[in-house]
Amino acid sequence: MRFLVLCVTAAATSSVCLTASATNLVTGNGFGFAVVTPQTAEVTRFYAHPYSFVRPDPRKPLSEGIETANFIKNISWGGSGVQDASAAYGQDSQVIHAQSGSGEGFVFMPFGLAYAALIISWTPRSDNVSEAGFSVAWNQPVKSKTMLHVVGDEVRLLRFEGIDEALALIPLGSATRADSTQEGQELSGRRGWALISIEDEKGLENTVRDFNQWRAGLAPRELVEREIAETERWRVQPSVRFASEKARHLWRQSEIMLRIAQSREANRAGRHNNGLIVASLPDGVWCTPWVRDMAWAAVALARMGHRDEARAALLAYFNAQPTGKMRAETGVDYQVSVVRYFGDGSEEPFFTEEGSTNIEFDDWGEVLWVVGEYLKKYDETSLLHVRTYRGPLYSSIRDFIVKPLLSNLESYKDGEIVAADTSIWEERQKDKKHFAFSTAMAIVGLRNFAELARQARDEAAYSEATKRLALLQKGFDAAFIRDGVLHGTLEEGVKNDIDGALLPLIHFGVVTDPGVIRNTVERMALLKVVSGGYRRVRSTYTDPAIFEYWYERQEFVFVDLSLAEVNRSIGRRELASEIVERIVSKASADHNTIPEMYVAVPCALFPGEIGDPTGARPMVGYGAGAYVLDVLDNRTD
Repeated sequence: MRFLVLCVTAAATSSVCLTASATNLVTGNGFGFAVVTPQTAEVTRFYAHPYSFVRPDPRKPLSEGIETANFIKNISWGGSGVQDASAAYGQDSQVIHAQSGSGEGFVFMPFGLAYAALIISWTPRSDNVSEAGFSVAWNQPVKSKTMLHVVGDEVRLLRFEGIDEALALIPLGSATRADSTQEGQELSGRRGWALISIEDEKGLENTVRDFNQWRAGLAPRELVEREIAETERWRVQPSVRFASEKARHLWRQSEIMLRIAQSREANRAGRHNNGLIVASLPDGVWCTPWVRDMAWAAVALARMGHRDEARAALLAYFNAQPTGKMRAETGVDYQVSVVRYFGDGSEEPFFTEEGSTNIEFDDWGEVLWVVGEYLKKYDETSLLHVRTYRGPLYSSIRDFIVKPLLSNLESYKDGEIVAADTSIWEERQKDKKHFAFSTAMAIVGLRNFAELARQARDEAAYSEATKRLALLQKGFDAAFIRDGVLHGTLEEGVKNDIDGALLPLIHFGVVTDPGVIRNTVERMALLKVVSGGYRRVRSTYTDPAIFEYWYERQEFVFVDLSLAEVNRSIGRRELASEIVERIVSKASADHNTIPEMYVAVPCALFPGEIGDPTGARPMVGYGAGAYVLDVLDNRTD
C-alpha cells in the first residue's frame, strides 16, 4: 500500500490553519532528534544525540551541563521557505509529512539506521516551481568542507566551529539546477539528503557503508514508505477498545513518542546511557532523563507489550554511572539517581531551577515499581542474574536501592516513614519535608521487592522487607491520614494540604479507606483552575519573579489523568471519561501530542490563551506514558 494512500491527515493539507500555540513536531530514532515547525514545515533543530545536555560541566557544577550539539537553525525548501505550508505526522509515526501549494516533503530519522541520521526530501508539484533547492542556516559557522568519494558515494563532510561532531551530507533523489558550495547552499543541489552526525571521522567509511546497506538503493519516497511499514510491524496490537478514533490515534502517536524518547546509543567508556528515556522531547525544557518520568514511560512500554524497550529502560537504571554522588547526604552509596541524569548516564543530583542539590527518595521506590511491573508482565526471572554496573541485577537492587531506602527511614509513632526529601514536585532542598508520596512509593517498591526476594530465595531480605512494609504502612497511616483526611506532607501547611501527588498513591492501593478516598477526590476542587483541569498544589509563592510562582498555577496534565484513574476506581466512570476525553480532544488538535501543562494563568513564562498547551512539550512519561497507562487501566476486554 502506498504511503500517500495511508497518510491522510487533515493537518497535512495546506488549507489547515495551525495556531501559534501548536507544538513543534519531533522526529528521532534513539540516536538524535530533529524538530520541525508545523506552521512553516521548516526544520529548526538537528541534535547529534538524544538529549539536551551531554555531560556535566566541570566549570559550573550546578549548571545543566554541556549542551548537545545542534547543527542547524533552519532548513527550508527555496530561499524564503515553503509558502502556505503545514506539516504533520504521517500515520501516527515519526515521519513528518509537509505539504504546500508548491510541493510536498518528508523529514524523518530512521529506526533502521543506528546513527543520528536525518532524511529530508522535497518534491515540487511542477518542474518549474521552486528549483532553488534546500536552503540551510547552520547553527555554527562552517570551519571546513571536504568533498569525499566514499564507497561509491559523493559525501560532503562539514566541520563547525565549537562542535565536536562532524556532519556528513549524502545526496539523495534527483538533482536541481541550483547546486552550490556557498555557505547556506550546501543542500541546494538535490531534492533529497541524508544528514549524519559523525563522532569519529575514522569511522566515516563504515558509516557510509551502513547507510548504503540501509538505503538498499531506494528513492526518498520509497524510504518513507518502508519506514512507515517497518513502524507498523514494530507496533504491538492494542489489548484495549478505544473510546473513539481520536483516542486510538493518540495511543498510536504516544507509542511513537515513547520510542523516540529512549536512547539507543551503545554504552561505552565515558557514556552509559543506553535505554534511558528523556522526560520531554525537544524543545521541551525537560529533554533529559528523569528517574520519575522515565518510570511511567518504562511501565507504559512494558504493559503495552514493548518488551525490548521496557527491558532496556529497566537495565538502564542499573548501568547508568557514575551515581551515588549524594552519599554524604544519604548516608550510604546508591545506584539510582536521586533526581535525574545527564545525557552520558552520569547522575545529575539537582534540579537547576532550585539552584541547589536535591534528594528525592521516591525515585528508589519507583524503580522498584518498574522492576516489579516488568516481571509481572514477562516472568523473566533470569533477568535477576544479568550483570549490571554493580553486579547481578538482584544484588544491585537489594544492596544499592533497597538498603539505601531502608537506611533513610525514620520512626514515627508505631511505624516508619521516609526521611524528609524534595519528592515528586522537586521542592527546594531547603524546604524539604516528609512527603506522603515518598513514603507511599517506598511501600509500593518494597511490595515488589519482597516478591523478588521470595523468588530469589533470599529469606533474610524477604523477612526484612515484609517487616519494614508493615511498619511503613503504620507510619504512613499515622503521619498522613489525620482525622480522616489525607495530607501531602507530615508538616502542616496550605501548599501540600491537598496535593495532586495524593492521587497516584491512592491508585497504587496505599490508601484503601473509601471515606478517605472520597474526601480526597472532593477536596481536589481546591486545585481546580479556570482552564478546566487541576494544578499540582496550592502554591504559596508570592513573588512573581520566582519561576514556581507561575509554574504552580498552571494546569498539570499528569494530575488530570491521575484524577481520572481514581474517579474510575470509585465508580465515577463518567467523570473519569470527561477528564480523559478533554485531554484526547486537545491532543488531537495538537498533532496527538500531550503537553506538560495547559495555560491557566497566562504570563511571559507560559504565554497563550487559557487552555493552550504549555510547559515542556511533547511530554513523555507524564504525557504519553501516563495516557497509555490510563487507557490500559480503563480496558474493557
